Amino acid sequence: MKFEEWEPHYQYILDYFGFDRKSDEEAAAYARTLTDRDDIEIFKKLCNGKTVTVCGNAPSLLNETERIKGVIFAADAAADNLYKAGIRSDIISTDLDGCEDSFIEMSSLGTLIVVHAHGDNIPLLKNWIPKFKGPVVLTTQSRPTEGVYNFGGFTDGDRAVFAADELGASDIRIIGFDLDDISVNSMKHGKLMIARRLLKLIGYEL
Repeated sequence: MKFEEWEPHYQYILDYFGFDRKSDEEAAAYARTLTDRDDIEIFKKLCNGKTVTVCGNAPSLLNETERIKGVIFAADAAADNLYKAGIRSDIISTDLDGCEDSFIEMSSLGTLIVVHAHGDNIPLLKNWIPKFKGPVVLTTQSRPTEGVYNFGGFTDGDRAVFAADELGASDIRIIGFDLDDISVNSMKHGKLMIARRLLKLIGYEL
């Protein structure tokens, strides 16, 4: 998705949550200073023409693992839960708020970490990015810059779907998503609502 197409949706998100665009841009620029890695070609090879299973972290996740096929693309903390169950993700989409030491181990084993920079996760960027020794790709929800990409999407889960779609996955399976979770707080509820709205843009009804 070109940024010009994404920008109206991004502006809606900024307005809805009261986020600051400048802070997002500053976080993206800061993330770029923390690593010289830009493994977009690895990311493309993992997705292009492949079946990709995007794994969210809903409680149902570990009951749905038999549906996993092809490349495993986990959303944030889902990667840790899968790893504990003996399943290492090929790719992790994360803004680092669910990051665990297992991410460092998976990175050293070749898992691609897609790190999302936004206005309020700069301390997490500083703490975690230098620890990843394997492939890394940086993303932003604001305007992309050299070495920092924007494939569309908002939460870790729907960003993974957008990225896999943008990078040419032939089939995308989605497990471990619960966009109707009534147990979450109002902020999370709003994020899930927007995730559903955004996924419809690329043909996914959840």
